[in-house]
Amino acid sequence: MTSLSGIPDTEGRANGIELGKTAAAGVIALRAGDGSDAPETYRPYTTAGVYVPTVVPIATTAGATTPWVMTSGSQFRPAPPPALDSETWSRDLNEIRAIGARSSTIRTPEQTVIGRFWFVVGPPSFNAIIRQAALAKNMDVVDCARLFALAEIAANDAIVAVFDAKYQYNFWRPMTAIRNADITHNPATPRESSWLPLGETPMHPEYPCAHCIVSVSVSTVLRHIVGDEFGEFSMTSPTAPGVTRKWTRLQDYSDEVANARIYAGFHYRFSTEVGKEMGRKIGDLTVATQLRGLEARADPKR
Repeated sequence: MTSLSGIPDTEGRANGIELGKTAAAGVIALRAGDGSDAPETYRPYTTAGVYVPTVVPIATTAGATTPWVMTSGSQFRPAPPPALDSETWSRDLNEIRAIGARSSTIRTPEQTVIGRFWFVVGPPSFNAIIRQAALAKNMDVVDCARLFALAEIAANDAIVAVFDAKYQYNFWRPMTAIRNADITHNPATPRESSWLPLGETPMHPEYPCAHCIVSVSVSTVLRHIVGDEFGEFSMTSPTAPGVTRKWTRLQDYSDEVANARIYAGFHYRFSTEVGKEMGRKIGDLTVATQLRGLEARADPKR
């Protein structure tokens, strides 16, 4: 309620608060039993008596959550990651070995900044952009609410879809792959025993890229409603203090997010491409099926 402190205590304010409470109660009722609070039962891979790290991966049950728009978490499940003797695997592993290493000699200072900037995840990585799009189009409260709802629905389903795929394939992260490259018997991908990524690797499987699917699902929704270009927009990040990133196209924003995960040493390029394609499908589906009754109001040409 702190954000409402500057609004006069009028009937309109009171009605708005009640409407918000009613909407929130409706969403809570709609999502009751959706599986988002399912107990965590991840079973670490090991053999009897052998130590494995005891930190439990995150979001192990997220892929089974009831989606908003997809028929299931597996609706857009991608094909498996490339074989470990393929050209794609060798190319992309060696790319991230070079540019994603903590001690990389080829990653530029700007690329390092970008990698660290996008350590931020979740709503703080896109809500500011939605807000700027709404302001750029002078949206009223109804159109703004629709825009945020569609973007957040798409982002939520993106999380469901990506974690369905992540725990289906359980694919190794670059740090694991590079330090164990000898067990693939692929001469094009030699082992590097002390390799480290730029940042701390997220605690969940690699494939596909979650940051990529979320950023593209949100930007796809925005492109449908406000277009790819709506003037300059920008973001700051708690993981890169003092840095402001600016773009004029949503495509440039989502491409930067994908590249950042490579610079950080977290994701292979093929994983970012797959994640982006999944995000496009989810964004398209969201706009095509949700809140259509308000579409005419939200037409930016009106």
